[in-house]
Amino acid sequence: MPSGAEIQQYFFGVWRMMMGRAEGLKMLDLSIDGFWNSFFAIVVALPPLLVGWVGFANSMPEAASAALRLGVLFRLFLTDIGAWILPVALLAAFAKPTGIADRFVHYVVATNWASALFAWMMLVPGLMRLFMPDAADLADGISLILFLVTLGLSWRLTVVAIDKGPAIGTAVFFAMLVTSIVCLIALQSMFGLNFQS
Repeated sequence: MPSGAEIQQYFFGVWRMMMGRAEGLKMLDLSIDGFWNSFFAIVVALPPLLVGWVGFANSMPEAASAALRLGVLFRLFLTDIGAWILPVALLAAFAKPTGIADRFVHYVVATNWASALFAWMMLVPGLMRLFMPDAADLADGISLILFLVTLGLSWRLTVVAIDKGPAIGTAVFFAMLVTSIVCLIALQSMFGLNFQS
């Protein structure tokens, strides 16, 4: 697993990419080892993700007991991690036909670390749902604003990582966004997750 200093460097790198600065890529490890190590971003993202999962589990009627809540948490874990990894696997299959194979590693490394950073950005509304359940509407509003902000930042990061112009970068961004949403919905359905209270 990367050291704390390396993770901080990767966060700075992806942040610079989100600001449209291509030199942020130089702060990432784009080697084969760096590619596989970038999936440790999932471990880095686990604490804020867990806060969100506990908040959602607490609001689900089927999680009345501690044992049932653990089951819900495990299903939420499988759903979110699946929605993180499956789109990358699909992109790997289509990278060569779509002409972005030479930028695949750049994109995956950058988006893995960006996803961990975004998970930490979402910590505040997650904590609000957990400790201030009466402020759920405010937490939802903050989540929506942060989600829209992360969409814009993700688009800029994708354009920089793909480095084939805004049109191709935008096409990759929307393709991956749609794929992620479809995977998330499919996995939620598969694991019987219903977020309606």
